[in-house]
Amino acid sequence: MDTSESSPEPQTATPVEAARGGWRRWAMDTRPLRRPAYRRLWGSTIVTAVGSQLTAVAVPKQIYDITGSSAWVGYASLAGLLPLVVFALWGGAVADSMDRRKLLLITNSGIAVTSVLFWLQALAGLDSVAVLMVLLATQQAFFGLNAPARNASIARLVPEHELAAANALGSTVMQTGLVAGPLLAGALIPVIGLPELYLIDALALCFAVWAVLRLPALPPLTTSSTRRAGLREIAAGFRYISLHKVLLLSFLADIVAMVLGMPRALFPQLAAQTYAPYGEGLALGLLFAAIPFGAVAGGLFSGTFSRARRHGWMVIGAVVAWGVAITGFGLSTSLWVAVAFLIAAGVADMVSMVFRGAILLSAATDEMRGRMQGVFTVVVAGGPRLADVLHGTAGSAFGPRTAVVWGGLLVVGVMLALAAAVPDLRRYRV
Repeated sequence: MDTSESSPEPQTATPVEAARGGWRRWAMDTRPLRRPAYRRLWGSTIVTAVGSQLTAVAVPKQIYDITGSSAWVGYASLAGLLPLVVFALWGGAVADSMDRRKLLLITNSGIAVTSVLFWLQALAGLDSVAVLMVLLATQQAFFGLNAPARNASIARLVPEHELAAANALGSTVMQTGLVAGPLLAGALIPVIGLPELYLIDALALCFAVWAVLRLPALPPLTTSSTRRAGLREIAAGFRYISLHKVLLLSFLADIVAMVLGMPRALFPQLAAQTYAPYGEGLALGLLFAAIPFGAVAGGLFSGTFSRARRHGWMVIGAVVAWGVAITGFGLSTSLWVAVAFLIAAGVADMVSMVFRGAILLSAATDEMRGRMQGVFTVVVAGGPRLADVLHGTAGSAFGPRTAVVWGGLLVVGVMLALAAAVPDLRRYRV
């Protein structure tokens, strides 16, 4: 693990890389795509990032059509969260104990079969919320097993000095899916209907299975990693985090930013009250789209930061910038100024994602990377949901703008305090 100024220098740039200049240095760093194995993994992500969002829209739409109740839509979200958390933690241990390519094949196939079952139940007109919730729980369990193996594999497919660029490529695709997927679903549902929406996702996942088939074998690098994955191995992962402060701080940075500073639960109230003169529907759509749009923009211009070696400082700066942008959003009475601050927050979130992901891959040994990615999946999935509860409660008690401003200020204060108290993150570089 490289945690000091004595870290090895990255590989010398090729003449082509050295010649890059002008606007091209600002654009996305595509060096990892020169590596066929990573290119196949990334290519599968392009298709599934949009396809998965089609299902993410179709399931709540179908549940609401059946029940006419938003409460049931919320219950379905919780039904998917528990298996995601449990199987992500277990999946991290599994990813450290078996060939990750084999695990990706099994889990991608399982997700594809689940999407086919979604399609069949919609085609048959079952109109059963129970069936939908079981399928959703199953799908999220497979995703929980899949995500740690997928993310941990990146460090075996690209060299260490390209990890930030590889994470930027992957994160940009996922954020683009968050924007394009729901828009595409909204356009397609009236034209082709819900069953076909599920079918498109299933076909996209078949491409993902084909891409994984073409990856090289990714077995554990040490014989000690071939033990059975169980509670002892999961607990060992948490002990590993507690003993490596830079890993612990990378998780805490995300928790601080998302739990204290993600105000999406207050968007409907702000759209209905503060920004009502602009039109409630327009305001709500812009507020929800702004952060993902900023993240995509940050990814497209990731060449401006992906070559940075001081990964710790990049995480600290990005989280502080997120807090400042959220504070500015809370103080804004103009919808357009508010959207601009949220876009800036999205850019900061992309920078944070890129370097937190790179730290998890470079600071952990290969036999622990799966478990680190399992915890990462849980943090990413759980943080915003905790933020919804916290901000919703604070917004009701103190008003939405006050809750947003104090949340942003707390992000800045807590992150700076953590950075000052624990120098390991400040010193971390590759």
